[in-house]
Amino acid sequence: MDAGAAFAPSVWGDFFVTYVPPPTQRSEEWIRERAEQLKRLVHRMFFLEDGEAVVGVAKAVALVDTLERLGLDSLFRDDIAVAISHAHLAGEEWPEYVGYDDLHVAATRFRLLRQHGIWVSTGVLDKFRDGTGSFSASLSSDPRALLSLYHAAHMAVPGEATLDDAIAFARRHLETMNGELQSPVAEQRYLPEYAQEETHDGTLLELARLKSHIMRSIHLRELKALSLWWRDVYNAVNLKYCRDRMVEVYLWSCGMIPEEEHSRARLLFAKTFGIVSFLDDTFDVHATIEECHSLNEAFQRWDESAVSALPEYLCMLYIKTLSNFKEFEDLLEPQEKYRMSYAKKAYQLQSEYYMQEAQWTNDKYEPSFEEHVELSGMSTGLPMLNLMALMGYDGTIATQEVFEWMSVPVPDAVRAGALIGRFLNDISSYKLGKNKKDVGSTVECYKLEKGSTGEEAVAAIAAMNEHMWRVLNQTYMEVDRALLPAAQLVVSIARTCEVIYLRGRDGYTFGSHAKDLVKALFLDPIPL
Repeated sequence: MDAGAAFAPSVWGDFFVTYVPPPTQRSEEWIRERAEQLKRLVHRMFFLEDGEAVVGVAKAVALVDTLERLGLDSLFRDDIAVAISHAHLAGEEWPEYVGYDDLHVAATRFRLLRQHGIWVSTGVLDKFRDGTGSFSASLSSDPRALLSLYHAAHMAVPGEATLDDAIAFARRHLETMNGELQSPVAEQRYLPEYAQEETHDGTLLELARLKSHIMRSIHLRELKALSLWWRDVYNAVNLKYCRDRMVEVYLWSCGMIPEEEHSRARLLFAKTFGIVSFLDDTFDVHATIEECHSLNEAFQRWDESAVSALPEYLCMLYIKTLSNFKEFEDLLEPQEKYRMSYAKKAYQLQSEYYMQEAQWTNDKYEPSFEEHVELSGMSTGLPMLNLMALMGYDGTIATQEVFEWMSVPVPDAVRAGALIGRFLNDISSYKLGKNKKDVGSTVECYKLEKGSTGEEAVAAIAAMNEHMWRVLNQTYMEVDRALLPAAQLVVSIARTCEVIYLRGRDGYTFGSHAKDLVKALFLDPIPL
């Protein structure tokens, strides 16, 4: 058995353990006080001068869109909810007045409402199509409207040909103007772009910069504590063939759970991700089939006495996993303790999924593409990590109903989110090369079953990924309103996958691929 490392070492090492950020021009107390002043000013932007009537639809959707893109939406949830409701009702009651001849307004309203879980018909875009059903050629010279249409069309559900046409139309004309387009779900940072816009609002820009400073400070404190925890766990478990990627995992965590108040959720997600990566890499690249069975059986027992049946080199992995789950339980309030039964069951199922993949590899079994997709979607770990993140939310969001909804058999939204992660990962691993012991990817399975080339298989999996986004969009809009925040978390994880695996990179396995993202989020200076 090869005891050497299967993956490159961390590109960060202990950097964030010892890193001391440069002093800021202002104290954190001043920054927070100034941010509160600006929040009061922004609150007033939602209303007319009488302080009661909501501003018009065009202004409302523009404000909500800017706040969300600047990452300020969590500060104005109630105001945004009122504005979204107003934009929705105005369109229902007076459709002829809502963005009647302004594609930018109509498309932005359409996208925002769907992103907030409200169904809107594509009929609101019919005004901008000519007699043949095609989008009007007169729109082709308006880049802002085209970009709004392009982004809106990515909120499509299966079978919406109108939005297929919109994507093709907008893409064709935008690429003529600007060259290559980025996927709207992979936008990374909007603050620098907003600062360059001639029409930017100084109050919003200043508040966004202040909030970035506040979050930078919080992130660095969390990342230092997490790095210290991970160093102790990684050294104690002592499985050097496993990925050492806590900085990249925390980046992932921040991408999907950015809000200040959800620190506990961020840390639970990151710690569980780190621990399960030991399990993943052990099953995938190191353990014999007999050792895989022993390890899986131990996790199904979930009892410290089961350690006696494990090979010596896996004992600390098992002990540390159980002890960390006990620490997770200690983070929960008494009325939240019931969540642990869901967490343990999800983790045990994760072990079962890894075991099944290891058995396929050992037996040289060639699953059908459908079989492969069903198992490999779950083996991403994303359904389990969704649930672990929810453990950190308060009871207004993470109710027992939510944990029941998240559990196996997982709902269509969770399955779609997991398959987005699987397809993106497999496209990257096919392009970059995978470990020789890894189970075959969906790309390879598709090639084998269909007799296609690698390029054709990658294109087919990319198309399936796009379809899964449409399924996720649809299930998100259909879900019970009480489950909407949990469904939003599923969407956020999928969006973050698009960033981690952007254009075929793998910012998790290959830490160097995410180095610029880590620097941008945690290290690059933000002007005040």
